[in-house]
Amino acid sequence: MDKINVDYMLAIEEPFMKVPLEQLKREARQSQKLAERETQLVTSGLADLIKKQSSLPAEEYTCMLDGLIDKLKVLKRKLEESKQEETLLIHRSKQRAADLNELNDFTSATQSGFQRWCRTRLERVLIDYMLRNGNVDTAKQIMEKSNLEHFADSSLFALVMSTERELREQHSCRGALHWCAENRSALRKIQSSLEFELRLQEFIEMIRGKKNPEAIAYAKKHLTTWSDTQLPRIQRAMTLLAFSPTTTCPPYKHMFDVARWDGLAHEFRMVIFQLYNLPSQPLLHLLLQTGLSALKTPACQSDDTSEHNRNCPVCQTDTLGKLAQGLPLSHHSNSNLVCRITGEKMNEDNPPMRLPNGYVYSLSSLTDMAHKLGGMVKCPRSGEVYSLKDAKKLFIS
Repeated sequence: MDKINVDYMLAIEEPFMKVPLEQLKREARQSQKLAERETQLVTSGLADLIKKQSSLPAEEYTCMLDGLIDKLKVLKRKLEESKQEETLLIHRSKQRAADLNELNDFTSATQSGFQRWCRTRLERVLIDYMLRNGNVDTAKQIMEKSNLEHFADSSLFALVMSTERELREQHSCRGALHWCAENRSALRKIQSSLEFELRLQEFIEMIRGKKNPEAIAYAKKHLTTWSDTQLPRIQRAMTLLAFSPTTTCPPYKHMFDVARWDGLAHEFRMVIFQLYNLPSQPLLHLLLQTGLSALKTPACQSDDTSEHNRNCPVCQTDTLGKLAQGLPLSHHSNSNLVCRITGEKMNEDNPPMRLPNGYVYSLSSLTDMAHKLGGMVKCPRSGEVYSLKDAKKLFIS
């Protein structure tokens, strides 16, 4: 029971390693593109300058040459900043790899080192949960207290939260579209239509603002490029020009609905999580569901709350029970009888006792109740009162 399943633990920790590696890959790719684009511009500008050298005044020639040098200085500064970011991501990846590699040193779950590792894991799982839900200050307190900044993807979640806020509160697609432009090739690989949805929303807002000529020009420039995959939706969008934002016609009423902004914010979050190999649910939920699935029984799903066990987390439908919805029932090759009153296991030392109404409870719970009620016991489910002597001992075969 104390043996550690390292392969299982590493499998569930996959996003923990992949996020900084994905960030490093994208940072390196963007640096390469930046260097290629700027050097090409400078090279082209220098070639033109050489051709015009004889016809240009010395002062103008020097000014143009200084402009090219300034471009190279700006490029150098940006590449140095990118290099620093890459170094940070490499260091972060090494620290995370070292943390997971510690699992190979543990042979039992009772080792003190493993307990320390689990405590650190719990803290970073809580940090992930806090960052996902916008509780940044709480996450920072945990990070600073335990020195776990290198285990948190703060910059990624900050980008998600700021872009979601811009979409939901400011009704602006600017930040999201800028991000799409930087990651267009990656979005194309996963066949995401996020950029189209953002462009469509900007088109709708122009119509809402009664800017039909601008909307038509915008559609020609940004929507028609998606005609191969989104032609029916583009055609429906163009029909919006004939409707008022207050229309009650179902297809177009939905397109004018301001709730679309919430949908765009959610889609942005899901797409960025997909690109960085993050699960859609917090890791805290996934770990809790792993344990809850081992406890879930048919009784946990009963509409009769009297069938629920007060010590069973799955039966707590207003808290952890919500996470257990949709999980499969656990498989038990050996069943245990648990007292509904105390939650204790019933066995030969604490035998099950049957009341005359058919309900069964443990001997210890009925004895304690009889001690308080002067030799009488009250069934918690039916409310009927009996003498303790009326309870019959059951034998499990």
